[in-house]
Amino acid sequence: MTSTAANLDANLAVALDALLTEQSVTRAAARLGTSPAAMSRTLARLRRVLQDPLLVRAGQAMVPTPRAEALRDEAAAVVRSLTALLTPSGGVDPAAMRRTFTVQASDLVGAALAPGLLDLARRGAPGVSLRVLAEEWEAGPALREGRVDLEVGAIDHVDPETRVEELVTLRMAAGVRDGHPLAGRPLTPADLAAAEHVAVSRRGRFTGPLDAALAEQGLSRRVSAVLPGHLAAMALAAAGDAVCLVPAEPPGEPPSPLGGAARALGLRLLEIPLALPPLTIGMAWHPRHTADGAHRWLRDAVRRVLRPGRQG
Repeated sequence: MTSTAANLDANLAVALDALLTEQSVTRAAARLGTSPAAMSRTLARLRRVLQDPLLVRAGQAMVPTPRAEALRDEAAAVVRSLTALLTPSGGVDPAAMRRTFTVQASDLVGAALAPGLLDLARRGAPGVSLRVLAEEWEAGPALREGRVDLEVGAIDHVDPETRVEELVTLRMAAGVRDGHPLAGRPLTPADLAAAEHVAVSRRGRFTGPLDAALAEQGLSRRVSAVLPGHLAAMALAAAGDAVCLVPAEPPGEPPSPLGGAARALGLRLLEIPLALPPLTIGMAWHPRHTADGAHRWLRDAVRRVLRPGRQG
């Protein structure tokens, strides 16, 4: 933008464009939805700012001065730029996107998400790449600072401004290998307490909601190993007699990608005869990304992967 344009505020630039296009105070006022008197005052202000009469009377008409002629194209360009700047985004063409998205997720959620997201990208957004990070950072600062585009998982530690959307609610089941001694009969709290367990905790904790539920029955379990992720814990359960808690679909719900790892490992999922809190999987993002077309594509893709067959 030239120094002349820099001396004009947006409203004056729009008015100048209308006046130079219409070459009439009355028609310029009608074009901008204002009164001829207000437009006359604006013309007077433009004359003072630009130190030129701009439009002068020639019989019944007004004609531009040489200075106004020289400004005509510049004024029109400024208005076009302002219009483009202040027009809401029309969205994004996924096929033209060139973007790497960083998603923070647990190993289980990452394993469920990555194949579906990459398939959607291959089919509709081939310029998209995916980086999945382990749950190393607290979501709020990582999202706020731009280190992470989206967190997907059990969202429980976000800043107040962070946007959160719940995606799917799962139950916890007991995962055991095929042929495990517990697999041939209905599971009881006493059977569950007597079994060997492998626990999942990023912080290395041996206890969790299952221990609280068993304690209400006067029972306790023995945890022989604590692993940081579900995939390793399920692999350990599939190879021996340990029991592993596994997120699973509620009865009657269609299969979820989140249950794919347990099925691939051949684990049998047993109903736990205790009241355990459900596991809600959601996604969290910083509000600066809410209106971004590329980020909207990512959020919609996550919904399609984790909620197949559901709308919204």
